[in-house]
Amino acid sequence: MAQLKILWTETAILQRNYIFEYWIERNKSNTYAKKLNQKIKERTELLKQNPELGKKTEFKNTRAVSLGHYSILYQNYHSKIIISGF
Repeated sequence: MAQLKILWTETAILQRNYIFEYWIERNKSNTYAKKLNQKIKERTELLKQNPELGKKTEFKNTRAVSLGHYSILYQNYHSKIIISGF
């Protein structure tokens, strides 16, 4: 099986960056934002290996995988996973 690609929508990127900015401002440090980013990378790598990992949502063809207090919303297509929300 070919390696799946992970693609982020503009909306998901904006949401993720907003969360990073929030934690950087709150903690006056980027340490937690870096840790969170690493966890996001690890979780998306898991999605490449098991695209059915997330739970089905009320949105058509959309699954959600938990990441602490956050969820990664995504759609699984044959050759790619599209992250649509964070």
